[in-house]
Formats: sequence, structure tokens, C-alpha cells
Amino acid sequence: MTNTLELLKNLIRRESVTPNDAGCLNLIAERLTSLGFVDERLNFDDTENMWLRRGTVEPLFVFLGHTDVVPIGALNLWESPPFEPTIRDGLLYGRGAADMKGGIACFITAVERFISNNPNHIGSIAIMLTSDEEGAATNGVVKVVEVLEKRGDKIDWCLVGEPSSDKQVGDVIRVGRRGSLCANLTVHGIQGHVAYPKLADNPIHKITPALNDLVNEVWDEGNEFFPATCLQISNIHSGAGAENIIPANANVQFNLRFSTELTAEVIKQRTAEILNRHGLKYDIIWRLSGEPFLTSKGALIDAAHSAIKVVTGFETVDDTGGGTSDGRFIAPTGAQVIELGALNVSIHKVNEHIGVADLDVLSKIYEQMLVDLLEEK
Repeated sequence: MTNTLELLKNLIRRESVTPNDAGCLNLIAERLTSLGFVDERLNFDDTENMWLRRGTVEPLFVFLGHTDVVPIGALNLWESPPFEPTIRDGLLYGRGAADMKGGIACFITAVERFISNNPNHIGSIAIMLTSDEEGAATNGVVKVVEVLEKRGDKIDWCLVGEPSSDKQVGDVIRVGRRGSLCANLTVHGIQGHVAYPKLADNPIHKITPALNDLVNEVWDEGNEFFPATCLQISNIHSGAGAENIIPANANVQFNLRFSTELTAEVIKQRTAEILNRHGLKYDIIWRLSGEPFLTSKGALIDAAHSAIKVVTGFETVDDTGGGTSDGRFIAPTGAQVIELGALNVSIHKVNEHIGVADLDVLSKIYEQMLVDLLEEK
């Protein structure tokens, strides 16, 4: 256990605020290359990516994670320095402890123990790490996957070490995620004096009923794995800087988290129909963060359920909630993808933490999954 805890402490000490890796990848590579892993760096622009692989044959099991963390927020609200790992009452505090350097530390030590006991394991094991998950996520896993696909490196199973657990480690695994589609909508009017509205065209008045229709649209009913698609407005901006001016434009940003019942193209089409129905003059810029994905069955889920039962004694729950993860870039390759990691109660908050005892549990679950899937028979 000391091994996992010390590794996590060393990772937390590195101030890897996205997209800075701050030496985390080098630290991990030094540990695993001695075990036969080949270290390959696939860097793009300001993002550092690492592909560590042991073995050349199928099946290929991949641990996926990110070394970058979100900014610390208000420093004065932290009870201890965010990049100085501190243990209080059985909890290890530090930025990235749960999201997701804790998961990384656990799967690194799980791999080390598994290889020590199974040096001639079947298949291959790989570690894919990026420093661009908490930021734009444009030069990280999405680019690495393109490289792997072009040269024919097919992933069979991918375990994302994101913090998926709710009340205790292993009680929830993510077997899919909703898609995420962002829109930046600008409605055009005619600027003028508020006292002469007939000489102007108020875009705020124009957009309001359209937004009401967008918000109240029943996009779908969801299905057994996903809740109904939801549209949320995140920002509205307009005005010319004075209270007596009708503005020329109104800008609205909104997001849809959508199920497998829809596609991004269908959402765009239906949105256009609503906006056009109101006779708006507008421009809209769409950004697809990720399509929905689902791993509803397969050997990876079976191994996760079995390992959690062996290590903890309880049954886990399959779920598709939460935000997006880099798993969205792996799923389209045909790989089975799940997320299994630490408790998510403190992620992105000040005083982020992980249970010291939880590290042992999570690392053992990862190791048991490797045993179930790759142990030499």
C-alpha cells in the first residue's frame, strides 16, 4: 500500500495544471520501462501524450488516464497547500488526488504487481496518458487514437480511471456517457433608440420565444441506459452598454447532453427548424464534444463486476451519468470501454481528496481485472 500512496504523493507534488504535465509522464515511464513497457511519446502542440505498451499480441488491455488537473481556485480556501499532499483523518488532500492521479497511481501499482506475478501473461497491456483532458481535449487522446488507428493498433478493452464511485470504491462503474453538443447562437436585429422601437429590431425580444421552445422541446424519452436528452442554456449576452439602446445582436450559448436515441446532426436539424419557425436572422456555431457511447455487455464489464465482488464483497451498479471523459474517443474504435475509479465527491473542488484506504481497494480491483482477463491459463 505504501507504494501506491507514495506514487500518488509524488504525482500530486507536480503542478500539472492543464495542459502542463509537469514531469508526471516521465515519473511513470521510469517505473514501467524496466518491466518491458515501450515508451512512446505522441505529443501535439502544447500537449504531452504517452503510450506505454508491453506485448505485441492480442487482446490489448488499456488503462486510460490524464495527468493534468483543473486550476486550484481560491488558494485561501484550501486547508493545506493544494500541491503538497497532506493526510488528515484518513484522507489524502491535494489537487488531482481523486481526479485522477489517484486512479493513475492505482493502476500503475496494479500493473506492477500483476506483471511480477504473471511475467508471461497473455495479450498486451498498455497505459495511455495525456495532459489535455481537463482543457480543450483537442491534442490529447483524440489525436493519439488517430495514430493508433492508422497503424492498426486495435484496443480490445479500455478502463478509464476517472472517479466513478459514489459512496464507496467500486459501487458504480460508468458503462457509457451521454453525448455533449454545444451551440453558440447569435441572433441579429437592428440597433436603435428604445423610444423608437419601430425604427429598430430588438433581437432580445425575437429570441425569447424561440428559447422557450428550445428549452421545452421533448428531444427524446431516453432509454434503459440513458435519461432523456436535456438542453441547458449556459450564457446569454446582449446590450450596447447603455440602458436606452436597443442592441443589434443577442448571443446565447447552450448545451445538449444527449442519449443514444439521437445524433448530433438530428439535433442540429431540429434546432434549425425551431429557430426558422420564429423567423430569426441568426448564425449558429456548433461544437461536438463527443457522441454518446455505451458498453452494455462483454468481457470487460464481466471482469469489473467479478473483481469488485472479490475485493469488496458487494455488487456494483452500471451507470451512464456524469459529464464527458476521454472514453468518448476510444469507444468509436469498437473497443469495450468502462470508467472505474475513486469517489467523485470532491473532484474539481477546493480541498480535493481521496481516502488513503481506498487506494488499496482500487488498486486490488484493477489487479484482479488483469488476472481475470490476462492471466496465463
